[in-house]
Amino acid sequence: MFDVLIAGGDVYDGSGEGPVPADVGVRGDRVAAVGRGLPSEAAAVVDAAGKAVCPGFINILSHSHLTILHDPRSLGELTQGVTTEVFGEGTSMGPLSPRLKAELEHISRYLDVEVSWTRLSEYLRHVERRGASQNIASFIGAGTLRAGVVGYSDRPATPAELDRMRQIAAEEMADGALGIASALVYPPGSYAGTGELASLCEVAADYGGCYASHVRGEGEQLHEALGEFLRIVRGAGLRGEVFHLKAMGRQNWHLMDGAISLLEQARSDGLPVTADVYPYTASSSGLTRIIPDRYHEGGAAALYDRLGAPEVRAAIRAELSASARWGDVTEAENVLILRVTAEENRKWQGRTLAEVAAARGTGPVETAMDLIASDRSRIQAAFFSMSEENLRAALRRPWVGICSDSASMAPEGAFLRAPVHPRAYGSFARVLGRYTRDEKVLPLADAIRRMSGLPAATLGLSGRGVLREGAYADIVVFDPATVADRATFSDPHQLSAGVSEVLVNGKVTVSSGAFTGELAGRALAGPGARR
Repeated sequence: MFDVLIAGGDVYDGSGEGPVPADVGVRGDRVAAVGRGLPSEAAAVVDAAGKAVCPGFINILSHSHLTILHDPRSLGELTQGVTTEVFGEGTSMGPLSPRLKAELEHISRYLDVEVSWTRLSEYLRHVERRGASQNIASFIGAGTLRAGVVGYSDRPATPAELDRMRQIAAEEMADGALGIASALVYPPGSYAGTGELASLCEVAADYGGCYASHVRGEGEQLHEALGEFLRIVRGAGLRGEVFHLKAMGRQNWHLMDGAISLLEQARSDGLPVTADVYPYTASSSGLTRIIPDRYHEGGAAALYDRLGAPEVRAAIRAELSASARWGDVTEAENVLILRVTAEENRKWQGRTLAEVAAARGTGPVETAMDLIASDRSRIQAAFFSMSEENLRAALRRPWVGICSDSASMAPEGAFLRAPVHPRAYGSFARVLGRYTRDEKVLPLADAIRRMSGLPAATLGLSGRGVLREGAYADIVVFDPATVADRATFSDPHQLSAGVSEVLVNGKVTVSSGAFTGELAGRALAGPGARR
């Protein structure tokens, strides 16, 4: 007798093949059988006639590390079929120095999250104990390691500091981390040199880990940044993942073909590198990203204090006028203000930087600096700076997976205090609906593989991302004819449609499109973890 029988569906096993008409029997947390005409005795039966049945989706780049503690349902992604979320882009939930812990408590206060952990492994166990609808896993953030050991100074790590970072990385890898991840456009992560990153990746390689990176430049320096990434992966001897591959800025769109060629050449040379994208042409980041790195020394508070000095503002204006970053704010109509912290600034949420500048009677650069200084936060914004043609080119590559690069949330409560990028609610459904069914940019079997088998292999998650006998029963049932994203920039807090059932570790977590209350998620460990 099965605990759950999924009957009469079209089964996609996550390999890129299929579909195969079959039933799926689940016993405990595993897939017990896949085949036609399985015995109908089961505690629960799911009628999957006319629907796709496939492995649960793995979000290889998620920022739900705090929202999942505030709301463990994670409805924004769970209702798209995401059963595993992966954290740690440059910064991770550990290891935390006392200063990092205090900073994390400060930024998470709007979600009422208590920071009761120090190490990354402790955070993962904490989430599992509290309960979560999805599995979770994490990289070690290279920026977090540097901030905790070196601090916020723009200088090379000393040999002793690098040894300490390597020691901590080894401990976290042994406790289950997936590898090292960097975000090299954000201080203090951007202060790390290639040698420092390579040394940390050597530790990850000893544990079968992966190196993932938001590379050092996604505009005019894209090719050089990918070259650095490839040198690190090749030298350390480990798998590599390029986070959210893109060419930012209209003047740089022509660089995407060369970027794809660089990665495909590396793959043809035998280097195990892959990439991911989110299916939108707007990115989302802090407005603080426009401020040159050297003004971030000392940390966020030091930046905000500096912006109070007229001579510093004048220097920043002069520097931006000669920099490629200038384009981020001079095309102010393409910058959408999303989340602020200060109550007096909430009136600017959902308005473009151009609109805010016009209302205030100041230029876009001055307006951006004023907002950052008064809000004393990074000011989350969306930047409409990418090409649809480039996005489609990436989606056509079989080695490119899907991510959200966002936090999962629900259309209620504290989440409604600010607009968000619609990728928080729609990334996976948008690929299945718009780009697969409607526009046929990629076939359905391969789209499913890019969300399941591909990221599982990149991360070394054994038994996940596949639907076969003996695998963990992370399973999605959806209607290929109706699956779709609903969230938009003007109305972002909307759940996607078309996913009827989701199983996580054998538990029915979504039934007939509704959350069942099951919190069956687990903390997943990388391939080199102590067993």
